[in-house]
Amino acid sequence: MLKIEMLRGFVAVARNGNLSDAAAELGRTPSAVSMMLKQMEEHLGEPLFETDRKNRLTPFGIFVLDQAERELQHFNTTVRAIEGYANAVFGSVRIATVPSVAGTIMPQVFSRYFNSFNQVDIELRDIDSQSIVHELSRNRIDLGIATLTKHISGLHSQVLMSDAFGVICAPDHRLARSADPIEWEALAEESIIANSLSEHIEAPASRQLHTAARLKAHNVVSILGMVRANIGVTLLPRMTLMAFRPGELAFRPLADESARRELHLLRKADATLSPAARLMEQQILETVASLQA
Repeated sequence: MLKIEMLRGFVAVARNGNLSDAAAELGRTPSAVSMMLKQMEEHLGEPLFETDRKNRLTPFGIFVLDQAERELQHFNTTVRAIEGYANAVFGSVRIATVPSVAGTIMPQVFSRYFNSFNQVDIELRDIDSQSIVHELSRNRIDLGIATLTKHISGLHSQVLMSDAFGVICAPDHRLARSADPIEWEALAEESIIANSLSEHIEAPASRQLHTAARLKAHNVVSILGMVRANIGVTLLPRMTLMAFRPGELAFRPLADESARRELHLLRKADATLSPAARLMEQQILETVASLQA
């Protein structure tokens, strides 16, 4: 049977024109290379060289050299691809996060580590938490960062961070001038723009506000656009405003410090991440840890 090392040894001898230089190139002794060539010729049943000096190929040897070089090039390319994938040099990573993370944490991750993924295709999508869970369950993404309100079977979940809810209002709104944290009672007469994040705040006063809200929206950009237009105020985590210019909107903390959102780093529990996705997961964790330090 022909082995790849036989082809490599033959090519080295053919290109160097002698056993000594080929043996030095291969890191083997001339006698070992000579024995390997003899085994190769016996297997093929045809001589590869015209003389024992190995400085001139037979017509059959010329044909074998062409085929061997082509095979070695393909083999080396395959090895590099496999090793590159294993070392997270090649491959692809598909990530979906809630919009506030896509606009804040992920740019930090990429600014620190983007060169680590020089030949990795990265797809980043910003969608709501429910859609992230759905996409993970369908194997359409590798990693997700979302808010979970309950344990979901089939997902590996790790708490990434938590941030406090607060009242977001227009800069000229009366609540924006408040020096103290906002009590639930202070929102009773306000026009509340309910959203899919704040509806999970467990405080009874918050539940009452959402039940009475006449306007509900899911898209953060739409919600904040309406707030900017003074249509109403909304309850969102502080991180939501980090992607906006200072002064565009006002964030006032709630007096109820239990009103917090937990962000989870998610992946399929029964699937092994690719090396590139595993590296991305590690670097997301490192970035968040450094931001919280």
